[in-house]
Amino acid sequence: MNALIEQAAQHWQFVSPLLRKPENEADYDQLVEALDELTDRIGDDESHPLMSLVDIIGDWVEAYDLEHRPMPKVSGVDVLRSVMQEHGLNQSDLPGVGTQSVVSEILSGKRQLNVRQIRWLADHFKVPVEMFI
Repeated sequence: MNALIEQAAQHWQFVSPLLRKPENEADYDQLVEALDELTDRIGDDESHPLMSLVDIIGDWVEAYDLEHRPMPKVSGVDVLRSVMQEHGLNQSDLPGVGTQSVVSEILSGKRQLNVRQIRWLADHFKVPVEMFI
């Protein structure tokens, strides 16, 4: 193990910038850039020797994101509105949810999405059902 520590000490000045949790936006940006370069280099090779570094940096970037950029909590109806807008759909374009009036009541908050509708939406838009719950 001493030889390994000696090698690490010799190369630490080059490696250390990658092995620090981000404490501010500059650190975060540096790690995201490094992560992008690593994933470009590694590609889909899960057995690549640098994959453990990707995992470490990815975990730190994700933790920083969760702490400093939390995802806003949105309802299934908010997601439905967003998806409809993104795809240029109107209320009558969702037959699996119901008639135009049913979709209107859901969007206005008079009705909630039921399990059947949620499953149809998830299947239709190829997203996890959790998005609409």
